[in-house]
Amino acid sequence: MSGGTGAVPSGNFAVELPVYTGPFRLLAELILEQKVDVCDVPVAVVTDRYLAYAKEAESWDLEEATWFLAICAMLLELKVGRLMPRHTEPDEEDLLGGSPDLAYARSRELAAFRKVAVELARRLEDEASYFARDVGPGPEFSHLYPDPLEKVLPPDIARVAAQLLRPPPTLDLSHVTPIRYSVEDAMAAVSERMAEAGGPTSFRELVVDCPDRIHVVVRFLAILELYREGKVELQQGPTFGEIEVAWTM
Repeated sequence: MSGGTGAVPSGNFAVELPVYTGPFRLLAELILEQKVDVCDVPVAVVTDRYLAYAKEAESWDLEEATWFLAICAMLLELKVGRLMPRHTEPDEEDLLGGSPDLAYARSRELAAFRKVAVELARRLEDEASYFARDVGPGPEFSHLYPDPLEKVLPPDIARVAAQLLRPPPTLDLSHVTPIRYSVEDAMAAVSERMAEAGGPTSFRELVVDCPDRIHVVVRFLAILELYREGKVELQQGPTFGEIEVAWTM
């Protein structure tokens, strides 16, 4: 795998989405800076449009394609992370999302709560000298009280108890693929295996210990990320031939 000549200028690929229209590089920066919600960006649609754009281009730019694959991998990881349940309580920044409008609305709500708290404290102080009458009617009137449990049967009590003691339903996440292997983990594994090899090695040797196909895909994305950062060089002889990976340092 090697870069072609006459590369397409980086950053020419643009997208048209309901939430954004313009260069994809700028959209990626906005997402990574949390100025655009990653869940509003359909990665599959963007990928299809990029493939169409690459076919229309006069030549193939390996550096831009590598950057695009690495960015899409990060966007998918961010999107899956957003869809997974969060076990930590959200902080103030998570609730506001860095929006000045939400911060102003939150300050107005806090001011209203302070006013209500002052009013409740005043009423509690005013009512502190009053006491409710805790003496009921005499026993001679007990026959006039209606029995609230007169028509309640044991099956009724059992049904209510079953509803109250039933455990909460478990959220079904079987349709969501859990993140068991990230690009960061794969980059560390590639670095370790290349250090053990002591020199250039093939992609096949770098993925020989991968138990699943998804691990192979993630490790390939890690190699592309290392190439984008200028840490490795990639060479490929014939089409679909063996890919050789070597450190640039």
